[in-house]
Amino acid sequence: MFKKTALAALLVLGACVVYVLWLPDVAPLKRGPIKTTSFIERRRRAAEREGKKLKIQITWAPYDLISDDLKHAVVTAEDDMFYRHHGVDWAGTRAALIRDWELKRPAFGASTITQQLARNLYLSPSKNPLRKIKEMLIAKRLEETLGKRRILELYLNVAEWGRGIYGAEAASQAYFGKHASELTADEAVALAVVLPSPSKHNPAKRGRYVERNMRRVMGRMRKSGLLPEEDETSDDVAPSTGAPAGLTPS
Repeated sequence: MFKKTALAALLVLGACVVYVLWLPDVAPLKRGPIKTTSFIERRRRAAEREGKKLKIQITWAPYDLISDDLKHAVVTAEDDMFYRHHGVDWAGTRAALIRDWELKRPAFGASTITQQLARNLYLSPSKNPLRKIKEMLIAKRLEETLGKRRILELYLNVAEWGRGIYGAEAASQAYFGKHASELTADEAVALAVVLPSPSKHNPAKRGRYVERNMRRVMGRMRKSGLLPEEDETSDDVAPSTGAPAGLTPS
């Protein structure tokens, strides 16, 4: 019985090691649009199991045809260390682990934009610690292979912004009836702040959650010089251009 248990444990350990260490080839991501992701296919299969057909809205928009305000807002809201880390924000990860330990549940959090991209493209939303480790390893490979500009371009084109809505262009069209390049600053920030829960919040309707987080993110953007100081309550803030010193995409 002991030998059988030990063998089973070794097989499980071996499977875990293979799972973690087998990483996808990310080189094909260097150029061209992305048509689907692991997350999109999971959503599609889930709908099929319910006997429904999920309409997928995803339209590729090159980096230069996405509003600078949206780029800045997403980085500010989702990963303000994006241009400084190499795929994983270790300080943020340690803080998240401490918080999870105190809460007695594996909420994790502190995922960088690169980690979120790795998860969207190849993995699942599972809270499995092994999945988290694999996500970090893929994120490191993405950083080494693609660079910040391409990672942000990919993320903005595959992020989920509502049921069946993927990418900045599809979201801009669905919620504001315009191209991603035409978003105003407040529209861009509204899109950015719903990313953590895109199925719960509508960036066009702006409930209390959206308004509260818009004020927070816009305040941080102004402190970073990404938005003008004037007209803080305006619904039509002039778009910003360029990145702040030290935040130039590679």
